[in-house]
Order: sequence, then C-alpha cells, then structure tokens
Amino acid sequence: MDRETFHNCCSLVKMPRQIHQQHCSSHFIEYIEREIPYSKFFKNYLIPNQPCMFSKKFTEDWNCRKKWLTADGKPNLQRLLQEFDETPVPVANCSAKEYNSNPKQIMPFKEFIQYWREYIQNGHSSPKGCLYLKDWHMHRNFPEHNTYKTPIYFSSDWLNEYWDTIEVDDYRFVYMGPKGSWTPFHADVFRSYSWSANICGRKKWLLYPPGQEEFLRDCHGNLAYDVTAPVLQDKGLYPQFEEACQPLEIIQEAGEIIFVPSGWHHQVYNLEDTISINHNWLNGCNLDIMWQFLQEELSSVQREIEEWRDTMDTWHQHCQVIMKSCTGIDYGEFASFLKTITNNRMSFLNSCPRNADNCQDHLAESLCALGPHHAAFDLQRVLHIFESMLSNEDFKRLDPSTLSFKPEELLQEIREAVRTIV
Repeated sequence: MDRETFHNCCSLVKMPRQIHQQHCSSHFIEYIEREIPYSKFFKNYLIPNQPCMFSKKFTEDWNCRKKWLTADGKPNLQRLLQEFDETPVPVANCSAKEYNSNPKQIMPFKEFIQYWREYIQNGHSSPKGCLYLKDWHMHRNFPEHNTYKTPIYFSSDWLNEYWDTIEVDDYRFVYMGPKGSWTPFHADVFRSYSWSANICGRKKWLLYPPGQEEFLRDCHGNLAYDVTAPVLQDKGLYPQFEEACQPLEIIQEAGEIIFVPSGWHHQVYNLEDTISINHNWLNGCNLDIMWQFLQEELSSVQREIEEWRDTMDTWHQHCQVIMKSCTGIDYGEFASFLKTITNNRMSFLNSCPRNADNCQDHLAESLCALGPHHAAFDLQRVLHIFESMLSNEDFKRLDPSTLSFKPEELLQEIREAVRTIV
C-alpha cells in the first residue's frame, strides 16, 4: 500500500460504521480472471464489503491441487488416506439437525474415507446419512505439508495472526464432503471475512447481504436453518419472509476462490464430491464490524439474564463469561487481541526490512509485502476502536487487573507511531 492509497482508505473507513440493510438487487459478484494490484482488491472489495470470485489461475500452483486429485480431477482418496490415515477429524452429519447446525463427531480419517467410498459406490447415499468432514485444522496439525499458499489479497489476517501468537487455535480449515453435503444458513465467526478455495468439485452458494437475515427469522427471532425449506412460506412462523430478497446464487467451480464479506449470511451446497480450504479472517477494514457484533452479543446476554442484575454483585462479569462461552471471546480478550496486532505493527515499523527476503518469519514476510503504510493503516484502525472501547460503559466495568496493559498508554504510543509514517 502506498501513501496515497493509505490516505484514501483512512477517509473511506470511518468510525462508527454500521452494517445497514442492503438489497440483493444492488449486488452482483465480480470475477477476477488474473492478478490485480492488492490496492485494487483493498479499495474495491475489502472496504466496500463486496464479494468476488477469483479464477482457478490463483490456485493452479498449490500442492494440494496436484497431490490430492486423480488425473480426472476427483478426490484421490487413496493418496489422502496415505497422508492422514489415523488422524482424528471432525465430521458433521448433514442429515441431522442439532439446534441450528449439524451434530459433529470425531472419527479417524480412514473411517471417513471408508464411508466416503461406500457412499459413492451406493449412488451417493448411506444409511449413516450424509457425512461431511468440516472445520478440520489440517494446517495447524500438518504445517510441514505446505499444501497451499494464502494469496496476498487475504494475507492481512489478524484473526489467525493473533491465535498463532498465543498458540491456542486458528481459523484455517479443510472441508471434504460428498455430493449432497451442505452447510446450513449462517454468518461467519465474529462477522469475519472468509475465503474458500475449491480444490476439486463444485459448490453452490446462496448469499444474502447484511440486514436481509432479519427477514429470515421465525416468530421467536431464531434464524432460519435452511432458507430453501417450504416451512419459510408459513407466514405464522416466518412473518417477514416475503420481504427478503432473492439471494445471490453462485456456482463455484474447481480451483476457484470465493471471497465472502463480513456479515453476509450464506448457505452452501456441494454439488459434487468436493474438497475445499477455508479461512476466516479479519483486519482493519472490518474491525469495526467485529466490535459492533461483540457489543450486540453482550447486549443479548444482558437481556437474557436481566432479572438477576440486582441480585448479583458480579453480574457484569458473569455477562462477559457467558458471552465468551457463546462467541469465543470477551471484551478483555478482544483488547488483548488488539494489543497483539499493535505490538506486531510497531515492531515491524521499528525494524521495517526493505524486502521480504530479509524477513525472519511468515508474519514479518506478510507485513513487509504489504508495506509500512498498510501497517500504519492497521494502527489507525486499532486506534479508532480503542477510542470507542474506552467510552464504552461495559468496557469501563472490566477489572483493570484482567488487562496486561493500560489502553490509554497504548493509544498514545499508536498516535506517535502513525505520525512518524504519515
């Protein structure tokens, strides 16, 4: 990112930004045939929060597109079995419903492959139902495999940067599913972006822009499980369904990568035996959407247990605990997340190697490729969010001892760092 792009983007992304209700008719998905400058992706898709599809040219050099497939482009089940054998993997049953998702179990990889073979041989059916290997942290478990390389467009990835730093988790997944497997209607974790690359097979995506999901709730406020189900036609159960627009329906071919923006709810089908790689990610462009989401989640928890507010001295702390159990993060960890991102940008700006060849690790290489003005943009976005947090009453109620730093002092450090680069 150059200086001009930095200033333009800082003016485009303002606080506070809301996810307003959008109409499907104003949206379409653009197809990116060949490489474009990172700045163009940043300005045309990240900041305006618009979906797009990258051609198979962007994955043609990935090892998994060579090693995991047969000559006719199908999943090479034997090769996969040799690589992963007894590895425990999470497998969902698409034929069963548990709350608003599919129940999961852990099974050895070889057991899933055996099921998949039998499923194909039986005309894509099984008395066990339609099983779908999903949310498998293959990259974390087998980093040496060098299966794929994240395109630069998705490399400003704070979510995985933070969880890699604390060595607890990640949001990089492999999905393997037979024809007919699917994922129910949802939006991604923390309202993050996602990108999904088809290694083989085809997917159908139903995408709804932010706000449309409100028309897809039942009379109790619960989000629809399957937006194609006939029950949604029942006005008594889904009183606003007729107000929802038709979704963007997208067919993703083998090798293509789809970019799904923040807050876009979606439902996905595997039209063939399919393998895909998926990342959830966020950065300075959608950080405000995550912060808005966390505030809404906490408000929802507070409403649920409002009746105990006056009987518990630690009511506010309990709300944070419940929120973390539901969403995976609370205000304290969100602040730590921002501190980690800040530390990494400050360290990079202080050393600022001239090219990626001089970088010592993957994170430094990524920051170097994006450049110092991108790091300054990141810091400016963190600055805006911290300023909002410091005026938030629920954040003010946090026990200061739960934070390993003083937000006010960090704000001053960020201001000084940004001034030196702009």
